[in-house]
Amino acid sequence: MAQAITAQSASSKHSYFCPCPRGLEIALAEEINEIAQLSAPNVTLRVHNQVPGGVHCSGLLSDAWLVNLHSRIASRVLMRLAHGAYKTENDIYDTALEQEWENWFRVDHTIRVDITAIKSPLRSLEFTTLKIKDAICDRFRDICDERPSVDTHTPDMRIVGFLDAHSFTLYLDTSGEALFKRGWRAETGDAPLRENLAAGLLRTAGWKPGTVLFDPMCGSGTILIEAAQILAGIPAGARREFAFEKFHGFEVGQWQAIKGAIKPNPMPLTPTIFGSDISGDMVAMTAENLRNAGILFEVPLKQIEAQEVRPPNELSASGGIILTNPPYGERIGVRGDSTLATDDLFNAFFNAFGNTLKQRFAGWTVFLFTADLTLPKLLRLKEARKTPFFNGALECRLFRFDMVAGFNRREAAKPKE
Repeated sequence: MAQAITAQSASSKHSYFCPCPRGLEIALAEEINEIAQLSAPNVTLRVHNQVPGGVHCSGLLSDAWLVNLHSRIASRVLMRLAHGAYKTENDIYDTALEQEWENWFRVDHTIRVDITAIKSPLRSLEFTTLKIKDAICDRFRDICDERPSVDTHTPDMRIVGFLDAHSFTLYLDTSGEALFKRGWRAETGDAPLRENLAAGLLRTAGWKPGTVLFDPMCGSGTILIEAAQILAGIPAGARREFAFEKFHGFEVGQWQAIKGAIKPNPMPLTPTIFGSDISGDMVAMTAENLRNAGILFEVPLKQIEAQEVRPPNELSASGGIILTNPPYGERIGVRGDSTLATDDLFNAFFNAFGNTLKQRFAGWTVFLFTADLTLPKLLRLKEARKTPFFNGALECRLFRFDMVAGFNRREAAKPKE
C-alpha cells in the first residue's frame, strides 16, 4: 500500500524532488543548501541525496517557494504525494484515487499528467498516464459531480509519476512552467542553451560577481543574462508566476513578504560582463533580452567574429573567464571565401579561434561547452579538464583551457637534441 501525504498546513514538512540537467546534481545540491540559509536561523530546508538527474530534499511549503524563486539550476520543484509498490496499472490508479487532490486545487483547474519510467514492466506508459488522469477525475466526480479538464499545453496543475521496476512515486508540480523559463525571453521557442544549464555552467566554471566574464559567441545572450542577474541580485524566478500560487490556502501575504525581502545588489561602477557575436541580429536580441531581464547596468556588446576578439577592457588585461557555447552552421563564418565546404569552414574557424586564444588571452581561463568531443583537437589546445553534461539527451562536455604565455598546444614540445 502506498503511503499518502495529506497534510497541507504551514508547519507540515514535505518531500521534494528537484530535477536538473544531468551533470549538475552536485551544483544543484550546493545551491539548495545556499537557498536554505535564506531562512536562517530557522532553517527547515534540507538536502538528502543526489541521484542522476536531480536532488531529493525536504522542507515546508514555503521552502518550495524559495527554491522556485531562487534556484537557477533546478528544472522544477516536485512535491511528493505518495510512494509505494505496484504490479499493475490498477495499483497506480488506486494510489492516485486515494490522494486528496481537492485539498490542493479546484475542479475548475486544468491538469496535465506526465510519466517517466526506468525498467518498468508495464507495457504502455500512455495507458498508465491515462489511468492516473482517470483517477484524479474520478476523485473529483465522486466529491463534487464534476471533473477537471485536461490541458496539455498550459495546464494549471501538472501531476508527475515516476516508475522504476517495483515502485511508483506520485508528485504534484509546484513550479508550473519549467523553471528555466525565467519570464524575460522575448522570442518564442526554446533557446539553444537553456537558462538553467547556462547557470550551471557558470557555477561549474567558478565564475563569481566581480570576475571578468566574456562570451565571444553570445547568441541570444543566455550566459550573459544569467551572470548579469546574479550580479544584480535578481532571483531567477523574480519575473514569473508559479503553480503553487494557485494551491488551496496559498498565503499571498507571506509570498509577498518573501519577494519583498529581496535586496538588489548595488550597480557595478565599471563593466565586468562582456559579449560579442558575429551576427548583428544576435547582438540586438541579447541587448533586448538584457532589458527584459531587468538589467539596468551596462553589459558591453559588440558585433565581431570570434576569431578577431581581444580582451574587452583594461580590467581584463590580467585575465578573466571566457565561457561560451560555440554555435554551428551559418553563425560560424569567415569573411571572404564563401566557397569553402562546411567542414573546411568549421575547421578553419576553430583553428583561427584557437590561435586567437593563444595569442591574445594569456592568463585567461577558457570554458567551451559543446557536443563536439573533438573540439580541443580542432583548436590545437590541450584541455585542463573536461566535465560531462547532458543538454537534453545530447551528451556534451565543458572543456577548460588554462591559457598561459607561450605554448599551450596539444602536442608536447620536443626536447632539444
